[in-house]
Amino acid sequence: MNAEKRDHLATILISSGAIFAGILVILFLLYLIVEGLPQLSWHFLTTASDSFSTNGGIRDQLFNSFYLVVITLIISIPLSLGAAIYLSEYAKDNVFTRALRLAIEVLSSLPSVVIGLFGYLIFVVNFKMGFSILAGALALTILNIPLLTTNAEQALRQIPYLQRQAGLGLGMTKWRVTKDIVIPAAFPSILTGVILASGRIFGEAAALIFTSGQSSIAVSYSNWNPFDPTSFLNLMRPAETLAVNIWKLNTEGLVPNAQAISSGAVAVLILTILIFNICTRLFSAYISKKLGK
Repeated sequence: MNAEKRDHLATILISSGAIFAGILVILFLLYLIVEGLPQLSWHFLTTASDSFSTNGGIRDQLFNSFYLVVITLIISIPLSLGAAIYLSEYAKDNVFTRALRLAIEVLSSLPSVVIGLFGYLIFVVNFKMGFSILAGALALTILNIPLLTTNAEQALRQIPYLQRQAGLGLGMTKWRVTKDIVIPAAFPSILTGVILASGRIFGEAAALIFTSGQSSIAVSYSNWNPFDPTSFLNLMRPAETLAVNIWKLNTEGLVPNAQAISSGAVAVLILTILIFNICTRLFSAYISKKLGK
């Protein structure tokens, strides 16, 4: 067999494997979505869950998931962006920075259940936060800092060094060059990474079982006082998310239609994460078009 035939055979095998894997993923997603679509309704999305009745929905779990995403990003974006700016613009190649990069790589490979147990011991027990949104957000921050830091650092490093030199040549300080030239140029890529991280946070369950809890108290969506225990904005209340609710329904659900509610929640979860990813693709395409790429 000559080189051309071997190349053709290798191309067929690789393409077939990729197509087969893609079909499996698409069929799996379609099965979950089609299974859950009959359960979706406005009543299902806007009604509180009920542990014993078949009329419950996922209102609180859906809100808790989005609320955790917002709180986690508020905490993790400044930390991750600061670390990325330091590693990309200021850090020298020495023992400290090599150790820092190694720590980020190790942290990114830890299972989320380990992060959850760590969050339980530190935030829930030692810091006496209890099962709360804040404890869950802090655990998810630890989980997502490596991803966001790596993404932001790569985005900053993609900016040509000539742009930095141009700013320095005009008499700008290094920080002003970073703030006014480098970060704005890298902003689209950084935002893309943030949107992708949002999808990961939204679908996380293992880390939240031990930190934000497996139950939700009755809250008032008209109470805007974040210090009131019954306010939907209170950070110290337990908050069962959509992913945790799915796990709970399939392990210890008591309602007769637990499987149906779980299927509907899975469909909402998948569709939301798909929306996150589609927004990322559309935003990247829009930015590329604006930049003339």
